[in-house]
Amino acid sequence: MKSDRHAKIVELIGKFDIETQEELAEKLNHAGFNVTQATVSRDIRELKLTKVATEGKKQKYALLQNSEGMGDKYMRVLKDGFVSMDMAQNILVIKTVSGMAMAVAASLDALKWHEVVGCIAGDDTIMCAIRSVEETKTVMEKVRKIVMN
Repeated sequence: MKSDRHAKIVELIGKFDIETQEELAEKLNHAGFNVTQATVSRDIRELKLTKVATEGKKQKYALLQNSEGMGDKYMRVLKDGFVSMDMAQNILVIKTVSGMAMAVAASLDALKWHEVVGCIAGDDTIMCAIRSVEETKTVMEKVRKIVMN
């Protein structure tokens, strides 16, 4: 599914300094996505990735922070994968469609909500560490608004 692949690309470029389309295709293939360089090229264009300088005269792929519509893509992944959620103090537990937890967690991380400290994903469950119990309720409401639209 393209939205899963896009979420994985966002995750990979956040973790690694990826310089080439071939390197990104290799990492995607290693992660279980059967892609070609042409597919990666289209994904880069659709995600509106850019290259930014790193230390040592190298470049890496990065998201344009002001890309219009990027928030919409993350929200679509969240909406498509979401099944249910519950809270335990400041931990938000989100159940997803089988196999979608990592993509949904990457989307939540990419949305950069200040209340979310981080997410851990399995196959169909995500545990999100939230700063406080009150902010957990706020995040739940934000998630509800996205998945109910």
